[in-house]
Amino acid sequence: MAPARTLAALLLATSLGASARTPLPALVQADGALNPAWRFVGFPKAKADLPPTRFEAGLADGVAAVQVVTASSYGTLVHDWSGAAPARLQWRWRLDTALSGGKAPPDILTKAGDDAALKVCVMFDHALDRVPFVERTVLRIARSVSGEALPPATVCYVWDSTHPSLTQGPNPYTKRVRFISLQGQGAPLGSWVNESRDVAQDFTTLFADELPAGAGAPRITRVLLGADSDNTATSSRGWVADLRWTDGAP
Repeated sequence: MAPARTLAALLLATSLGASARTPLPALVQADGALNPAWRFVGFPKAKADLPPTRFEAGLADGVAAVQVVTASSYGTLVHDWSGAAPARLQWRWRLDTALSGGKAPPDILTKAGDDAALKVCVMFDHALDRVPFVERTVLRIARSVSGEALPPATVCYVWDSTHPSLTQGPNPYTKRVRFISLQGQGAPLGSWVNESRDVAQDFTTLFADELPAGAGAPRITRVLLGADSDNTATSSRGWVADLRWTDGAP
């Protein structure tokens, strides 16, 4: 291998290793408070009057966690983590109260019902030239309106009580977000559930229609957790804990 190529390969390997070793900050600090490394992001200015989803540090069965409470609301906690995807993303979550009591039943496959009681999402720096022209134009407009550097591709893991687990597909509002329902209809409430996902593999599965053969996942730009109930005017309550990158098997 030529010296320049050898050096480039070594630099790439070092970069990948460094990003894999960069941890996500704890959601809850040692003093029991929410970690300010995670910032709240609500809906764009066009819906400034929309109530925010509440995120509160607390204990659930002795586990330090973030309580996520919705009431006709929207909101996320975001951390600007950047790097190549480590082996797996792990966390645990529990849903105490599923989306209920609203004007419409939740249904993540439709615009009218597109709400999630709990979600963990990973944003990717997907190449814009792989995004269809119309969606690319809409994305640019959305970036301008929201004031956020909205990503070209997001993978979301959701807790959905309506459809069977492992339901997957594009968000009904935008194909820039695609989801996998890890916990589905009949999932037990009030109990911690452990999750472990190969986010790079999930990206290549969900966005296969926009990837050249053999292409891998692009760099990650953000990780977030959240919940929303604005479309159905419902409410829910759940918890997320121990969100972290790992290099090993699930």
